[in-house]
Amino acid sequence: MRILLAALTAFVISGVVGWFLIPALRALHAGQSIKEIGPNWHKNKEGTPTMGGIMFIIAEAAVVFAFSWRDMAAGDWSAVYVLAFALVCGAIGFVDDFAKIRKHENTGLTAGWKFLLQLAAAIAFLALLRRTGHLTPNLYVPFVNITVPLNWAVYLVFAAFVMVGCVNAVNLTDGLDGLAGSVTMAVAIFFAVLSKWWEFGAVGVFAGALAGGLLGFLLYNFHPAKVFMGDTGSLFLGGAVCAMAFALDAPLVLVPVGIIYIAETMSDIIQVGYFKLTHGKRIFRMAPLHHHLELGGWSEVRIVLTFTGITVAFCLLAFVGVMYRYAI
Repeated sequence: MRILLAALTAFVISGVVGWFLIPALRALHAGQSIKEIGPNWHKNKEGTPTMGGIMFIIAEAAVVFAFSWRDMAAGDWSAVYVLAFALVCGAIGFVDDFAKIRKHENTGLTAGWKFLLQLAAAIAFLALLRRTGHLTPNLYVPFVNITVPLNWAVYLVFAAFVMVGCVNAVNLTDGLDGLAGSVTMAVAIFFAVLSKWWEFGAVGVFAGALAGGLLGFLLYNFHPAKVFMGDTGSLFLGGAVCAMAFALDAPLVLVPVGIIYIAETMSDIIQVGYFKLTHGKRIFRMAPLHHHLELGGWSEVRIVLTFTGITVAFCLLAFVGVMYRYAI
């Protein structure tokens, strides 16, 4: 019940914040610049307010502190740790968005700076989870229900790069109206259900709030979008997704539940690599994958619904693969 109330509260807060935030962003001329290399019909989205992710970030923060006080009083600050990492990622995105708006072009922080900042945040987050007993260097493998013990230093390197990769994969998925929000809402619901099943109440509150906050955001972001989440929102979501997985000590579950993030990222890597190897040839019409499908005649709504449906299916599969980790 607490998770459902957290989701409902976050939905209301996000929706109300959006009502005031979008006009404010317009007044500040915080419009999105569209890349020249993207589909040409996306140019009509030029000027749509960005940084709309602020609405679900505010909702998330408010709900976590309102609904997790009982856990914090009992010494479980895991939801706050997850929120803190997601906020740091969101702050990196905010700096990037602000730079883009200021320069009136679709370039902000350099890739190198983003990587270093995200890597530092990931290492700090993982060390904190380890110190507070929420994370072990024993890698849980879904479906086969075994754990593989690793040296902490080896695990830390592996985990840090997984987190950075996840953060940027979610960011890459944010390329169509409602896409990253819809896919991540399904992932958040999965983590809310899993947290309840495993009795990780604090993380469940965070996940429920994330799902509700995203639903409120989608009121304004579903096609045709009145606002974009920007890197502020997409990097926050990436941080939230991977942080929940590590807070539950089950990072490999990101593989099935994040199947769309992985497909989007791999399509981009394959395209760039093949282009360089063949001196100009392409495998996809355009990368990442959602643009390939667009150029193949798929509408934005069809892509969003298909990708979200695939995510739901893989989340159900993932749940079957992890549900017997703990004796019920």
